[in-house]
Amino acid sequence: MISRETFAGWYRHRFVGAAAILLVTVGAVVLANSAGSETQPADLQAQLLTRMRTTLEQADPGQHNHAGHSVQQVATEETKPAVICGVHVYGYEPAEVTTLADVQTIYGFHLCGVAEQKRPWDWAVKLAGPVIMDMSTDPPGIQVVEATADVIFVDRLRQMFPPKYAEPALKEALAPSEMADLRRRYDAAAGL
Repeated sequence: MISRETFAGWYRHRFVGAAAILLVTVGAVVLANSAGSETQPADLQAQLLTRMRTTLEQADPGQHNHAGHSVQQVATEETKPAVICGVHVYGYEPAEVTTLADVQTIYGFHLCGVAEQKRPWDWAVKLAGPVIMDMSTDPPGIQVVEATADVIFVDRLRQMFPPKYAEPALKEALAPSEMADLRRRYDAAAGL
């Protein structure tokens, strides 16, 4: 006959064994998933944001200037001040691609400040507006949307952007988190 103590001991050991097997299985799954995530690339949207920001910050301000700002206005020091940008990606073409290497064109918005030393953000030369980046060239080509003598800004935007990206470009700029990051990085670059 099985005593009560023997049954309780058997049941307890069975529970401990099942818990140990479950723990080992869950641990193995977690380790496999964490190891796999290191080898997978970041999502395409994050890659596009990073590439767009980096390209604009490394470009000479003359490559993406508009609204009357020129390189001579911002390059008054012996060393060129840093250009610090915040970006927003509206979309890219071809839209069906899944890797950064296959993207040909990025449609977005940029707000850049030329970080001259000790110059506060409110007084900085700024470059802003919808932008198109041609990723098929090295370095990527940068084209800003500007009005002409014959075409107003809104019409020029609609000429340059596909309709599905033109409408957001008329309404959206930088997300609050991107603006906060831009201001933080600008202040650091300007020595504030």
